[in-house]
Amino acid sequence: MNSSSFQSSLSELRSLFGDRLQENVSMGNYTTARVGGNAAAMLIVHTSQDLELAAAKLWEHGVPFHLIGSGSNVLVSDKGLQGVVILNRARNVKIDMHHEPYSVWAESGANLGAVARQVALRGLSGLEWAATIPGSVGGAVYGNAGAHGGDMSDNLMLAEILHQNTGKQVWTVEQMAYSYRSSALKRNPGQAIILAAKMKLLADTPEAVQGRMEANSAQRRRTQPPGASLGSMFKNPAGDYAGRLIEAAGLKGTRIGGVEISSVHANFFVNNDQATASDIWKLIQLARTRVQEKFGVSLELEVELLGEWDS
Repeated sequence: MNSSSFQSSLSELRSLFGDRLQENVSMGNYTTARVGGNAAAMLIVHTSQDLELAAAKLWEHGVPFHLIGSGSNVLVSDKGLQGVVILNRARNVKIDMHHEPYSVWAESGANLGAVARQVALRGLSGLEWAATIPGSVGGAVYGNAGAHGGDMSDNLMLAEILHQNTGKQVWTVEQMAYSYRSSALKRNPGQAIILAAKMKLLADTPEAVQGRMEANSAQRRRTQPPGASLGSMFKNPAGDYAGRLIEAAGLKGTRIGGVEISSVHANFFVNNDQATASDIWKLIQLARTRVQEKFGVSLELEVELLGEWDS
């Protein structure tokens, strides 16, 4: 949908969603990198039911949309986004300690780290790896997020999915067809959204679980930079680390505009408050080119690009 055709749809969207529809919203306020142009329109949803209804209406009316949770692992173009951004604030969480395996059910907008901390307080193990992840449950399920030797493929039991063509479904972890930082949904973007997920847990003691979480948090503070970033920029190539390759290519500390390849960890690009998405994109291209030239390795983005980008 181009700009003119979307503008003609705005009046229809206003009648569908009323005051809930915000227009010309800066995406820099809703992404962890704090960059990005304006979204033509935004809807904020607070329950998985609201998310389901909003997505179904937009699909029905042929209006493209992007679903954003915490805004990590996404880079929005300075040119902004046509269509609608659905901002997912569906955060309900239910912990089940009455049936084995123990589990936690969470709506897709819930912060994964916060869910991990909630279950830890009850002495439930399995999500210690997730305590430092800033993303949402939906984003983690979609992209098979991982850290500290764990990932979503280890925990997911079921995901509640809304598919554009076939409606609401419950997918098993096998149907997600997980691979490293990817899933069947991520490999086929735009066809379905994640409403909620159920993750398996094990009984332990609060002290033991929180001790492991604190150790992971301490490691993160030692090895990853503070400040505004997208998280890990590139996937690790087989048998190597993207950060090691970027550092070995002599790029640690390199700056373009307001963004810097971190001197702490070279796979993190940090916004020093003045960056644009274009600055980050140029630094991405520089890192890819240098690593390819020096090592013959093609770095694959872990973050998703949203909007229009110059080649």
